[in-house]
Amino acid sequence: MQRNAAAEFRGLKLTKAPTVIVSHRYRFIFLKTAKTAGTSIELALSRFLGPDDIITPVSAEDESLRKQLGGIGPQNYQQPHNASKHWLNRLRQTFSKPAFYNHMPAAEVRALVGEHIWGTYFRFCVERNPFERAVSLYYWCCRKGPRPPISQFLQSPRIQLLTQRGIQIYTSGSGQMLVDRILRYENLAAELETVRMRLGLPEPLLLPNAKGGLRPAQQHYSELLSSDDRRIIERQFCRELELFQYRWETVTDLRHPQHKSPDSISESNAFHALPQSR
Repeated sequence: MQRNAAAEFRGLKLTKAPTVIVSHRYRFIFLKTAKTAGTSIELALSRFLGPDDIITPVSAEDESLRKQLGGIGPQNYQQPHNASKHWLNRLRQTFSKPAFYNHMPAAEVRALVGEHIWGTYFRFCVERNPFERAVSLYYWCCRKGPRPPISQFLQSPRIQLLTQRGIQIYTSGSGQMLVDRILRYENLAAELETVRMRLGLPEPLLLPNAKGGLRPAQQHYSELLSSDDRRIIERQFCRELELFQYRWETVTDLRHPQHKSPDSISESNAFHALPQSR
C-alpha cells in the first residue's frame, strides 16, 4: 500500500495557477510564498482593492470564501499593467496564459509592472519556519489520497516546491533581496497590523482559515520528523535557516524558551545579510 501511494505521490506535477496582488490604490505588491497563509492574506487584502488593481484567481472554493468576505474577485491579471487598450484587446484575443500567475517570482513581477511601480510600491511577503512549512506541505499534498510516510515525502521532488515558492520568490538569481519586508508567519497578526498601518488600510485584516484543517491540531513538527528528516530539511533550507535565524525546537524548548527570534524578519540583521535591490 505504501509503495503504491508513493508512486502516485511522485507522479504529481508542480503546477502553476494564477495568484498575485498588485494594488495601485494602496501602492503595494504582495508576493505569495507557499504554505505561509498566502491565500488567507490574499482574501483579506481583496476587501480593500480598487478597479485598477491586479487580482489573480484562486481556487473555486477560495473564490467563494472571498465573495463571502466581501472581497473583489480576479481582475486585470491577463496583461501587463502598462499596456494600451488596443494592445489589451490583442492580448485577450491571442494569449491564453495569464501575465500574472501563482507564486510569481519578484523578478517577473518587476518586469511586468515596470521600474517606476516596482521602485515606489511597498513590496512584502511571508516566511515561515522551514520545518513547519515542510510538514504543512506534506499534509496538503497528501490530502486527497493515501499518505506515504513523511520521510518518503521529504526525499521526493515535491519538497523543492518550498524553495521554488519561498526564497526564490523574494530574491534574485544573484541572491539580492527584492522585497521591502518579510513578515514572520509565527507573529503574523502583529506583522499584518504593522503593514496595514503603513499602507493606510482603513480596517484590520481579518484572515479566514483558507486551506486549514488538514493537519492534526497541536502536533509539533519535532514529534513527527525523525533525525534523518531533520537533516534533509536543514540541507534543503540552509539559506533560510541561516538568514532568518530559525532553528530546530522541541516541545520542551517551547515550554522553556531561551532563544527569541526577531519579531520581524525585516528588523533582523539577517534581512540585511543579502544585498537589496530596488
